[in-house]
Amino acid sequence: MTSSVNVIVLAGGTSRRFGSDKLAALLPDGRSVLDHCLWGMPAGWSVIVVGPSRVVPSSVTARVRFVQETPAGGGPLAGIAEGLALVGGEVVCVAPGDAPRAGSALPLLVAALEGDSSVEAAVLSDGEGQPNPLLAAYRVNALRDAMPSSPANLPARKLLSLSHVLVQPGFDVVDIDTPADLEGADRPE
Repeated sequence: MTSSVNVIVLAGGTSRRFGSDKLAALLPDGRSVLDHCLWGMPAGWSVIVVGPSRVVPSSVTARVRFVQETPAGGGPLAGIAEGLALVGGEVVCVAPGDAPRAGSALPLLVAALEGDSSVEAAVLSDGEGQPNPLLAAYRVNALRDAMPSSPANLPARKLLSLSHVLVQPGFDVVDIDTPADLEGADRPE
């Protein structure tokens, strides 16, 4: 498996459905949603968090870099574009900051991508079999080529035009959209 994978964590949303900053919301174990997400990232992979700078646990500080998308609040595709500008190597993963278990799925996505040289992306399937372009592994050059010149406020589903394989993780990668989603989100499957 590629050891020099970068991860772009999207953390610039407005949390409209949640009603307050969901990334700062505490899970039952007392750690924030974003802290869980960052702690779960595979060791040795550098992490670019796209969104406002935040205090993060000292155990991950050395490998986390913050950058703000342009324009701020420009949406996930603008966030991916901003993070992509800082990425080197051949493979980059994208993960939403509101998914505490996202890091567990990333090695599966990278393995699926590396296992099929004919595809440009390995995309996680949500619980209903739909592809989630915000939880995926991409070939860096293909992702750069697919990125629109002005990505602000465009749907991230545009990335599904890349040839991709759909990956079923075998466990629920919970994302936090409402306060009710917090209960039990820190418990392993």
